[in-house]
Amino acid sequence: MPQPRGVLYPARLPTFDRLPAPEPVASLVRWFWIPEWRIQPGRTSRQQVIAFPACNLVVEPGGVGLAGPTTRTSFRDLTGSGWAVGALLRPAAVPHFAADPAGLRDAYRQVDLAVLHTAVREVMSGPGDGPDRRRRAVEVFSAWLAAEVPPPDHEGLLANTMAEVIDSDPAIRTVADAAARLAVSARSLQRLAHRYVGLTPSMMIRRRRLQEAAERLRTEPETTLAVVAADLGYSDHAHLANEFRSVLGLTLSGYREQVT
Repeated sequence: MPQPRGVLYPARLPTFDRLPAPEPVASLVRWFWIPEWRIQPGRTSRQQVIAFPACNLVVEPGGVGLAGPTTRTSFRDLTGSGWAVGALLRPAAVPHFAADPAGLRDAYRQVDLAVLHTAVREVMSGPGDGPDRRRRAVEVFSAWLAAEVPPPDHEGLLANTMAEVIDSDPAIRTVADAAARLAVSARSLQRLAHRYVGLTPSMMIRRRRLQEAAERLRTEPETTLAVVAADLGYSDHAHLANEFRSVLGLTLSGYREQVT
């Protein structure tokens, strides 16, 4: 399975599946992610990520949480045994759960969604092998979303396109690039990002570039740092190094030494 982009230390991952969103909720969810872990007593596994610029709705054994968009690297220390079933929400789904996603930046809020929690917990705690349980968990999660969240309107679909374009097109390096690609004004793009993502378009672009930089450092150990910076559109190596350090708290060379 390909290493998930955004995960800083893939070798530390527990069992991890990333499953596509079924067609009925494809406009609401980008994908579902499901880790399961069993850590030896007295030990801890730290999972550190450069998260995608989005909100996640997460079901865990103890309840349901809404994770807002992040402005820095985030981590979780896993102990004992457990699981989570998360939905990486597309922008169109976000207003249903958060009127002001910017207010959720770098936050995780418990939400009262008892029906969803019960349905997913019963599947994940029930019989069946891992792949079957995870597949059925996505099915019941998707069924709940399809019943609870209205289909996106035109603006919601435009917000989805905004996120897809910014995340997938390396030629988009500025807000003006993204606005031109969507044939909207820069101001309209800012409003879309504020309402549906909770981050500015420039923050979304920087997040993609940082994810790509980390991936290049892991997978291309022979490529120089200067080449990585140039390929990703940074003005120079120092610009990438400063941003990497300010967001992740890591130096480029130090991170590369840890993962190669």
